Amino acid sequence: MSLSELTRNSYQCGVSPQQWLGLCKLLVQQQDVGVDFSTTISNAILDLYRLYPADHTLREYLQLALSDGLLSNAVFVSTFIRAARDPELQNGSTLDMLCRLALNTHYTSGSSPAGSIISLADSQVSVLSKVQDALALLRVAHSLPPSNFHQLIVSASELAILLLSCVTDMSQVTAAQAMIYLGDANDALQSLRLSQELRQVLEGFVLSLSLLMGDDAKAVRDAQMLHTMQLTMGKNDVLGTNVETDTVTCGLLLQSLMACRTCDFGAGSDLEAVAVMTGTLRWTSWAPNVFCTQLFVAALTCIAQSSAKDDHESSFSLWRAFVVGRLPRLLFALEKTLETHGTTEADWRAAIHAALLSLSQRSDLLAQCDVVAQQGKGHDSGQDNNTLHRSLIREFIQQLLAVGIIEYTFAVSMDPMMVNDPRTRLQSEAFDHGCSIETYLDSKLTLDSSPEDTLLLLEKIRQEPGSHHCFAAVVQKRFTSHSTSLDLEHLSHLTRTLYHHDFALDILSLHLKISYLICNALEIISEYDCETVGDPQTAVSHLGDIVLFAEMVLAKFRISSPIIKDGKMYRTELLRCTSRVYQLDELSPEHKSAFATWYKAIFDSNSEGIDDALLRTTKPQILLQISATLFSQAALARQENRIDNDTLQTGMSYFLGPLLQWTLVGVIHAMLFEIGHRALVAPFHLAIVQTILCSPCCPVVVRRLCSPSCLRLLSSRRIQAFLQSPVLDISVIRATCFQTLGVNKDPSCKALEDHQISPATRWMDFPKQEIHEALALARRHKAPRIDVTRCLSATSPSRFLDLLWSELSVASSLGEMETCRRLATFVLAMPRQLSSAPPLLPIFMYNVLPCLITVIDQQQATEKGVNTQLLVTIISSALTAALHIEWAVQTVCEEQRFVLGQPSAAVARRLAADLRAQKPSSSTSATILQRLGSSPAFVTNFPVFVM
Repeated sequence: MSLSELTRNSYQCGVSPQQWLGLCKLLVQQQDVGVDFSTTISNAILDLYRLYPADHTLREYLQLALSDGLLSNAVFVSTFIRAARDPELQNGSTLDMLCRLALNTHYTSGSSPAGSIISLADSQVSVLSKVQDALALLRVAHSLPPSNFHQLIVSASELAILLLSCVTDMSQVTAAQAMIYLGDANDALQSLRLSQELRQVLEGFVLSLSLLMGDDAKAVRDAQMLHTMQLTMGKNDVLGTNVETDTVTCGLLLQSLMACRTCDFGAGSDLEAVAVMTGTLRWTSWAPNVFCTQLFVAALTCIAQSSAKDDHESSFSLWRAFVVGRLPRLLFALEKTLETHGTTEADWRAAIHAALLSLSQRSDLLAQCDVVAQQGKGHDSGQDNNTLHRSLIREFIQQLLAVGIIEYTFAVSMDPMMVNDPRTRLQSEAFDHGCSIETYLDSKLTLDSSPEDTLLLLEKIRQEPGSHHCFAAVVQKRFTSHSTSLDLEHLSHLTRTLYHHDFALDILSLHLKISYLICNALEIISEYDCETVGDPQTAVSHLGDIVLFAEMVLAKFRISSPIIKDGKMYRTELLRCTSRVYQLDELSPEHKSAFATWYKAIFDSNSEGIDDALLRTTKPQILLQISATLFSQAALARQENRIDNDTLQTGMSYFLGPLLQWTLVGVIHAMLFEIGHRALVAPFHLAIVQTILCSPCCPVVVRRLCSPSCLRLLSSRRIQAFLQSPVLDISVIRATCFQTLGVNKDPSCKALEDHQISPATRWMDFPKQEIHEALALARRHKAPRIDVTRCLSATSPSRFLDLLWSELSVASSLGEMETCRRLATFVLAMPRQLSSAPPLLPIFMYNVLPCLITVIDQQQATEKGVNTQLLVTIISSALTAALHIEWAVQTVCEEQRFVLGQPSAAVARRLAADLRAQKPSSSTSATILQRLGSSPAFVTNFPVFVM
């Protein structure tokens, strides 16, 4: 008689579990039943369950065999999850009973999953096969009708988590196998409503498989280091407490989205911005309602901190445009991303509702926002009565409703006055014309509109954040269309409209990648020629508006690095280096020929001036590149008396007309550069600057772009040594520049004025001041900001990180460890434009950390303990945040790129090796290793630190 027959007969004859167990042991002893008798017993009982669902006697058979050791739990789990694929066994109560029996046996054993849930002898391929079976059981659990008599989904989820934790090495997994496992896991993530814990574990499993399947061998090694990455969150260990009353994290996030809005991870980038928000959500481990509440509170805190005047980056109008006009759309995109990972639309809406209800209780914060709003409106005579009486929170709720992430009934319950709230001016005008706002704006931004009407329209748009997205969409559509068709007349009108209204550029920067518009402009500027144009003078004038627009955008948003669009790289040197003065022998034959022809036409008293033939034979790009050299040579010729003053003035008059005034930015900067290097030897250069800048014909945009550099130069004592005369008066130039900057509300120019005319020490002190101000704001429960890119322009990365550590060390000694953790994590793990700022996480771990450890080793016990804890906190938090950001970028943007310079797994691997190497001689290194290795959450994400 076999064990199967004995089991079946015993059950059908009513043999008690104890008697059955005794008979089984006797049979095993008397007969050679093989080493797999445990599998035989388990399968025999599972076969009976197909005929007798949820039978308690069979459960007692199993429980007794498990407790006695006749049946190992690892064998039972393996046979059970495989048998669960059989439709005959798919009874909810039966499966839950069996699953719960396996879990209880594991929990009471006190053993780790490896050895209890699986056998220690199982290969990793076998473990992965069991993971597949567990996911199949999970699908069955979700497919069965819900019942109050069992919790199969919960039990199956627990079992899947335990099995996934046993995946400890993927080095033997082939790409084909990885593809199969990845497909199963992705299917579960996308089709099943998983618990938060299981979702996090499964997402880590997916990321490991995705990296493993890459072609790059380095990515494979990194995947092996990420093998059991489960994205564990919410543990109160070295990862931090993740308090749910924190405005620092979301404050830094929003400030970064705003300050870097034209960069890859700024507010103007849809997918990248959502990826950063997703990574932050998972790193903080907040529930969606907590995250939304903190985000909303931080957003209103930023508004409450803003300035009522539109004269710098933190203006109320700009923050209102972001919070009301842009943030709801980012939240909608975030909802769609989270839906692919198990958060349902109902869950997300419930989170938004809960956050708004919580926000409505913050009467103090709402009152502060209203005060700033009223102050801002007091400075704006163009506000209509409807806008004046529309509260900020109502505007915000209206936009959340407009994008579809809250219900109308809820919105009305939050603010009953919304029912009677009148339409905005643009909404009313569009309604009167029987069209949408986007169509209405498209019909108004035409050549037929007068400058006054266009300015009035842009003011209406500025006042109504709900229209900003539509405006940006219209501009993008028109810009792309006109660029493709080379319609310079319409493109010139559009660009001229934009560079004359600063806030229009700010709106675009919040809703689209404005750098992509520069790509279109660069293509036209670099390729356009007037050879076949009927009216070359008009064509060149139109092209000039495109050049001035591009120069304005590059300067305003400090875009200097190459722009990559659709896989093509666009270099901005064509517009940023127009001030370069060439030696004549440096010019190419084409440029040299153009220079000789233009110099004779402009600065030769016997010349007849500029004619159409000259414009047809010279590409505008070449003219832009040689203009500074033309003026440099003319100034030198005037100094050597080869031309007279009238000839010089006549030549300048050509450039002050619509035909060539688009070249003046490079010309003025070139003159300023030569003045700074030649001082008293360049008197005519300063005369040229004065003539151009102080001329009523000089475009305002040229003055705005050149005034900061001019003021910086004129603050030099060497330049102030120039003799004052009616012809050459520095005070007149300074007055013109200050007037331009006073009237203009361009924050980038204002910032340049503040810092460029100040002593150099003030600029060098900027990083330290920035860190001080961030900590001070955090202490007052405000939204801190650290402009890391700007700090790195004033000092080296290592020096900046040393400054950061010094300030955080002092703050942590005062009990501000949590604030220090969040600030340091933001600095180290927030992705930035790599071409503008080097990644700081590898620099800190490889270069700065060893020096800090050496210093801490020499400190007294108390100070050493605090600083060691701070280091552990920063390391664990920054690496974990980096891991979540990497995952979010890969899943949201659907591309594998390491936005922090190196994979977090590679950084962790090297750090662990370095700490182990230093451990014998450094007590600090030993302590850091011990604390990181004793953190279950951290070790789960970075198993290289397993002790």
